[in-house]
Amino acid sequence: MLAQTVERLPGLVEYANILVLTNQEQRDAVIESCPMLPPANIIAEPVGRDTAAAVGLAALVVAQRDPAATIAMLPADHVIHDAVGFRDVLKAAFEAAEEKPRLVTLGITPTAPATGYGYIQRGNQVAKFGAHPVLEVKRFVEKPQLETAEEYLDSGDYLWNAGMFVWAVPTIQQALAQHAPEVAAEIDAVERACCDGQTLDAALAEHFPAIKKISIDFAVMERADNVVTLATTFDWDDVGEWPAVMRHFQPDDAGNVIRGRAVVEGGHGNLVVSSKDHLVAIVGADDLIVVQTADATLVCPKSEAQNVKSIVKRLGDDPRFKHLL
Repeated sequence: MLAQTVERLPGLVEYANILVLTNQEQRDAVIESCPMLPPANIIAEPVGRDTAAAVGLAALVVAQRDPAATIAMLPADHVIHDAVGFRDVLKAAFEAAEEKPRLVTLGITPTAPATGYGYIQRGNQVAKFGAHPVLEVKRFVEKPQLETAEEYLDSGDYLWNAGMFVWAVPTIQQALAQHAPEVAAEIDAVERACCDGQTLDAALAEHFPAIKKISIDFAVMERADNVVTLATTFDWDDVGEWPAVMRHFQPDDAGNVIRGRAVVEGGHGNLVVSSKDHLVAIVGADDLIVVQTADATLVCPKSEAQNVKSIVKRLGDDPRFKHLL
């Protein structure tokens, strides 16, 4: 999926200008997965500090190449088949961000009352680029209950928040300084260390762990008054949760999706992911997610998939399991 995200961009952004933010543990795997990118374009965070820190780091790295550049922040867990339509909307977003100091977010036109996504309430049109209106953002809304999500869908005033952003480097750096000064201060410390001769990796190791963990949505987007959105016209799926994986593979006659060495007997609607050298067998169980890897196994009902993040947090807080994360 990371490689697919990268491969959607040429024609609008060339490989030399595509950077990947990852962590130290996955850096080599990312380099291997994306041989089309220069290894220097793979930037590794020493620790995870959420998306505000990632945005600040991205802006810093790009600014070292071109202080006036406009950048897009694109998650690597999205499935988009219409690459041409995607680039067309993204081009309009670049133009909107370059015309004025705007923070641009791409909004997905909802197709169902989803409760697993945040929402964007759109306002009046403020510009148009090509076939794509630029709309002011009235507010961001957290993941709603089903009844509220149905109201949003019926109103036609709301878009799903896809977490795809476009902005000029000076615009986002100013926004971080204004709305998240504690994040901006540590990013500035990284920049000063690099100017004093430290490598980026060394500067990040010294300063990045001190950055407050906060999302770019909470830190900036929900506070700024220069946020706009473009309603997308391409297909989109956020495969950030295990049940979403099932939408992209052919199920068997009982609705089970099996990847790897696994078998289901008398069960329906299960997702089973296993390695090639380990057999997973399910007997008489329905609607489970079972994921087996070399060092961990996950078992949960599909209805509880959104709570996987809770167990990950619990493991991260327990010194017995931190080495797994």
